[in-house]
Amino acid sequence: MGEEISPQAEDVAELELEAVIGFNGHVPNGLKCHPDQEHLLYPLGCTVLIQAINTPEQNFLHGHSNNVSCLTISKSGDYIASGQVTFMGFKADIILWDYKKRELLARLSLHKGKIEALAFSPNDLYLVSLGGPDDGSVVVWNIAKRDAICGSPAAGLNVGNATSLVFSRCRDEIFVTAGNGTIRVWELDLPNRKIWPTECQTGQMKRIVLSVAMAEDDGFFYLGTTTGDILKMNPRTKLLADTGPVKDKYSLGVSAIRSLKMGGLLVGSGAGLLVFCKSPSYKPAKKIQLQGGITSITLRGEGHQFFVGTEESHIYRVNFTDFKETLIATCHFEAVQDVVFPFGTSELFATCAKKDIRVWHTMSNRELLRITVPNITCHAIDFMRDGKSIISAWNDGKIRAFAPETGRLLYAISSAHRIGVTAVATTSDCKRVISGGGEGEVRVWQIGCQTQKLEEALKEHKSSVSCIRVKKNNEECVTASTDGTCIIWDLVRLKRNQMILANTLFQCVCYHPEEFQIITSGTDRKIAYWEVFDGTVIRELEGALSGSINGMDITQEGAHFVTGGRDHLVKVWDYNEGEVTHVGMGHSGSITRVRISPGNKHIVSVSADGAILRWKYPFAS
Repeated sequence: MGEEISPQAEDVAELELEAVIGFNGHVPNGLKCHPDQEHLLYPLGCTVLIQAINTPEQNFLHGHSNNVSCLTISKSGDYIASGQVTFMGFKADIILWDYKKRELLARLSLHKGKIEALAFSPNDLYLVSLGGPDDGSVVVWNIAKRDAICGSPAAGLNVGNATSLVFSRCRDEIFVTAGNGTIRVWELDLPNRKIWPTECQTGQMKRIVLSVAMAEDDGFFYLGTTTGDILKMNPRTKLLADTGPVKDKYSLGVSAIRSLKMGGLLVGSGAGLLVFCKSPSYKPAKKIQLQGGITSITLRGEGHQFFVGTEESHIYRVNFTDFKETLIATCHFEAVQDVVFPFGTSELFATCAKKDIRVWHTMSNRELLRITVPNITCHAIDFMRDGKSIISAWNDGKIRAFAPETGRLLYAISSAHRIGVTAVATTSDCKRVISGGGEGEVRVWQIGCQTQKLEEALKEHKSSVSCIRVKKNNEECVTASTDGTCIIWDLVRLKRNQMILANTLFQCVCYHPEEFQIITSGTDRKIAYWEVFDGTVIRELEGALSGSINGMDITQEGAHFVTGGRDHLVKVWDYNEGEVTHVGMGHSGSITRVRISPGNKHIVSVSADGAILRWKYPFAS
């Protein structure tokens, strides 16, 4: 949880978050364009991100203790409201934010478990919130008083949960909820502090509603369903006006829907199809295929341009007239396994996840290159010292080398390891690659101009190798394994020098720059310092209060090191004092790896939810 930082929390400074590469495309309607038409807002973990559209500038709204599940902006743009998930039986907060000041105005706590959806009334008078499946209630809040006016169960007894919510565009007293077999128009009766629902009649049609949109003049509202059709309802008569398409329904459901001022609808499907269509046929007048199921469509101004978010963490910009998409933001949507800087430069870095390696420009957060190998996972990467190749470890047992500018495959070492390649490192003379496998073998490869030769297979570890670090002079390396051992190898004699044993699954290891000590960490949450010479333990620190420590890196001078793990916190440590100096909160998934950039400008941490966070390195170098 967000509260526990570390045992020495009193004098710990906060690490400054510089930038985030990440977009959680699984939050329904999570991507929003602000009425100022200059900013996009979207949730990432427990943070709400405000991203300028034309510059790399980002602001962060910190305040939620758990993942943000919904987000909405008032019509004037003055207010933002965001809701979160929490543990079963606990209260889930809604936070009301001041957009211009970028600060928290109020915490609204009534719902349990999860906030499903939020909507502001057209004149910023009220906020309506819909609780998740364990809560099932709808609550109207007075924005000026920051207090609840009234609440009610969202759906009747014999139907499923309500999951979608939309406010009237003209009246502050009317809103609509919809979900599994329920469509209700609500009227707020302020003098009596009550809300009155009317169930809409759909005759024989039984539908599960995924998305809902209100027409500009309130004449009708539109509902997108799991079946892939659209229902048009009249909010005054509460009757079905029409429904379609009759034949080619939208595959995997209508997951996002927006009504345009000039008439017609923008529709997004779970299969990634984006369509402009009109009632009553709902046949596509314009369409494009995007990557990943569409979860958000948000209009810029009147909708001459709009933005689309997908489950594969892509954000597209589309101009209405030519109906062509431009990819404006992308990130990993699977767990990021590794992150690495090239030797001596902090200008770019590489990350890897399932099926792809991506190279990023550090200061602009832009993806420069994507190397994709379908259906297999890349566990680890390293840059060759000369910068001419990226060496990568894959779970199909191959080591692949790619050119970092073009992404061209330079060579592949087939069946390098039996149970997948789990770790990889390179020597500074660019002549050797050292790899570790799922079966525990450490293999040393000679890399020539045209050839890759196995020099030695070192069989001592009993289970997978999690981390490899090479000494500066290339005469020694250390390998950490989940079998509870770290082994220091002599790379000249190709024999074991020293073995370190602990009751833990080692996840990470680093040489101190003076190279007579190493530090390790893993599932026992202890950070241990060891003598390289005889393998004895010098000291042990309590690294975290809960969960494994998965990533660790040390500065070139050795004065400080950083760690990250299951507790979602990035910690900067003083090497000699053994104390935490700074803590960074921002990840919502387990941190898998951390790196300090060459020159000590930034810390980059990556996590299991696909996010990449860049922090300001806290000490002047």
